Amino acid sequence: MIKVALVWLIFTVTLLPRLAGAAEEEITYSNQVSRIIQDNCQICHQPGGIGPMSFTNYDEVRPWAPLIRLKVAEREMPPYQYDHDIGIQELKNDWRMSDEDINTIVAWVDAGSPIGNLEELPPVKEFPVPGEFHFAKELGPPDHIIKSEKWDVPASGQDYWWEPRVPTGITESRCIKAVETIPSAAASGSTHHGVTTLLTLDENGEWEWNSLLSEFAMGKLGEKIPKGACRVAPANSMVEWSIHYYPDGKAVADDQVTVGIWYYDEEDEFDEETAYFQDVDNYYLSKNGESDDYLIPPHGKLMTQGFHSFDHPVRLDSWQPHMHLRGVAMSMEIFYPATGRTELVSKVSNWSAGWNHSHTYEDGFQPLVPVGAIIVLTGWHDNTANNPWNPDPDQWVTSGQRTGDEMSHAWIAVTHLDEEGYQKLQEERKDSEARTVATLGKVELND
Repeated sequence: MIKVALVWLIFTVTLLPRLAGAAEEEITYSNQVSRIIQDNCQICHQPGGIGPMSFTNYDEVRPWAPLIRLKVAEREMPPYQYDHDIGIQELKNDWRMSDEDINTIVAWVDAGSPIGNLEELPPVKEFPVPGEFHFAKELGPPDHIIKSEKWDVPASGQDYWWEPRVPTGITESRCIKAVETIPSAAASGSTHHGVTTLLTLDENGEWEWNSLLSEFAMGKLGEKIPKGACRVAPANSMVEWSIHYYPDGKAVADDQVTVGIWYYDEEDEFDEETAYFQDVDNYYLSKNGESDDYLIPPHGKLMTQGFHSFDHPVRLDSWQPHMHLRGVAMSMEIFYPATGRTELVSKVSNWSAGWNHSHTYEDGFQPLVPVGAIIVLTGWHDNTANNPWNPDPDQWVTSGQRTGDEMSHAWIAVTHLDEEGYQKLQEERKDSEARTVATLGKVELND
């Protein structure tokens, strides 16, 4: 009797909880996988979306389950190319799937992709489709909209550029909270990029360059400007568009690209008087730091590199590599001559021309660059058959703006500081780190 009681005690204390836990841990489409796909996939994989197939229900997902497993395990999907193990990892609007979610997808497929209890399915989500602002769900409709002049996109041909000037319609200079450029739904596959430059009148009444408003390239959502920084939308200004079309087989009449602007206002507790000026610009890389004119030989490779410094301290708010079909990787480092130390800030080792992301650093994690420090940008290009994006490894590839040419630069949003502002941010970082260490110490003591 004692032995029976002892066996039952062991069973109830050890084995029974494990069996109950195993039942609770069963992964199904309804209880876990559907939510992961909602959060990570459906923004593109939905009717009318840019994904090649829809993933809005089990019947749509199930046939593709093995491929989904492969793509998420290899971190090819969601398409957010940013290295996981080096550099700053604290990013806003980070598309990368967590290890936990990846492991859940893999285990689900390996278990036969069970559907589970349909009553556990989450409510249906609605997502923006091509031609709609992604930021609108979070920020509401844009405060101001500017459209390019209409242009007929042909169904076939080589690269085309459309560069009209249009009045912004901005009547009062404001600080920008967010900006997003979107191609039309019909031309979303042929709009390679769209750059908007702000022009203002000089003392002679001539339009002159003021600053860049925004940059769009395939796959990019938009840009957010952190508090304490002011990217100015000047009153009575003009926008000069630079729109690069590459026909995708579909003719589009009267096409227009649209840029939406959200402003900081009193509700944001934003002080325009104390904010530091921020701009976004393209920082070029060149072969051996000598020239932007380079050639990549057939079946060859090339490294390009650029060096940039400022005569005042700055903060780097975002970093966006830009290359074409032979570009495969890019990194950003900061070299500190005073100490001889080099810091690797960000790197993309599997860059793709189909997805251009502005990697925006979380507040408090943006790189602070003192006077004299050097920003080092390095790009790698692969013109061999090993590059899956390479249309023809037998070609010589030159630098240029055509899709078949190669580019090598990075769009960087820079907040321009003075020494007082730089030191203030440094002290805030130290205080934040001290609080984090103190909090971790308390947790360890409580444990």
